[in-house]
Amino acid sequence: MKVVFPGLLLLLLSMPLQAALPVAVDGIKVPSLAPMLERTTPAVVNIATRGKARRRVELPLPRDPLFRRFFEVPNIERVQETASLGSGVIVDADNGLILTNYHVIKDAYEINVTLTDGRELRAEIIGRDPDTDIAVIQVVDENLTQVPMADSSELRVGDFVVAIGNPFGLGQTVTSGIVSALGRSGLGVESIEDFIQTDASINLGNSGGALVNLRGELVGINTAIYGAGNTGNIGIGFAIPINMARDIMVQLIDYGEVKRGRLGAQGQDLTAQLAQAFGINRSNGFIVTQIESGSPADKAGIKVGDVIVAANDKAIRSARDMHNLVGLQRLGQTIELVLFRNGDEVALPVLIQPIEINKLGGGVIHPKLAGATIGEMREQHLQRGRVDYLEVMKVERGSNADASGFRVGDIIFSINKQLTRTFDEVFALVETNGKGMIMNIQRGNRELYILLK
Repeated sequence: MKVVFPGLLLLLLSMPLQAALPVAVDGIKVPSLAPMLERTTPAVVNIATRGKARRRVELPLPRDPLFRRFFEVPNIERVQETASLGSGVIVDADNGLILTNYHVIKDAYEINVTLTDGRELRAEIIGRDPDTDIAVIQVVDENLTQVPMADSSELRVGDFVVAIGNPFGLGQTVTSGIVSALGRSGLGVESIEDFIQTDASINLGNSGGALVNLRGELVGINTAIYGAGNTGNIGIGFAIPINMARDIMVQLIDYGEVKRGRLGAQGQDLTAQLAQAFGINRSNGFIVTQIESGSPADKAGIKVGDVIVAANDKAIRSARDMHNLVGLQRLGQTIELVLFRNGDEVALPVLIQPIEINKLGGGVIHPKLAGATIGEMREQHLQRGRVDYLEVMKVERGSNADASGFRVGDIIFSINKQLTRTFDEVFALVETNGKGMIMNIQRGNRELYILLK
């Protein structure tokens, strides 16, 4: 049985058969985003890529490392063709510069950009930064449209925003919402996180697209969605603030990479129990547990046991906050720290200086590592849970290291079941075990073993 309310029935009967919203009410035009979008959408492009990526081939054998070592089971990788769809934003029409996400053009050897008027252009990579998921590509053509950049530091929770992109490859799509939160981090999406959270629908393919305010100014680069499997929008999307993206873009254009500084202070999160032990009336912060000799932290006078609670007028609640803040500073900038020492509040300026990395050719360690460049890494990748480790920084194609299965970004976790974090530890193990060794490698979120003999 259906129930029809009398008032609703009268309303329905009084409506014309082809009802439409009026263009004006009492002579006043109904608000519309159309004029702003007509100016802005030509600057948002669709990006399609073709690439090659190495994929590990899983053999139908036990995964037990001892089994694989005994039978010398090889680590086999296969080069596979990849394709991706995403979005980008033209920010410099004269020079054809487009901001997008690193993951949109990762592994790409061919990048095609489609404009709203149907033009298809080939793009080249200018620079990319995996830590912030920002990349800059360039096209060559005339009559391009750019979107002006806003000051994302002026954003407030509740501000209206519009997301423009290419979800699911459907073509350019516009969604609207508000700023739900600012300064989101700890999501595990990127190494350095400082996201704008919005409820404007962001779906697969929106990555690299524009988040604009009602004036049509770029406030962020859409980058991630939150949900089971990241398959669709549930009202929680994230964008990289344009101030952060702009700073990264400048360095990518100038140097082709981001030159980051370091602090040289290692530590852990402050808990309520530790705060009580330290005599501090706070429940969060960053406790310094180790200072690297000669580092910026050492020169500034930071000491073990100091509890850093703020930097550049921004609260520091955890080690991740500290990592994010340092990672976003340019070389030569000064961080104004506020910390507690023996119960007293102390203000200290720290000058951010370059990361000095000790590097060695892999052939010095083992003939099968020839062609690889290995570096002693510190602090830059705190999110991986390691402060000091050896990372493969370069692998020459066709070299012994390439044939042995080493890839850029591999972390040498151990040799013959002995943890290795420095070159001295490696050479001590080589001297003890000779040239026969099994290396435990951390690659992304998984581990594998490579046998060298």
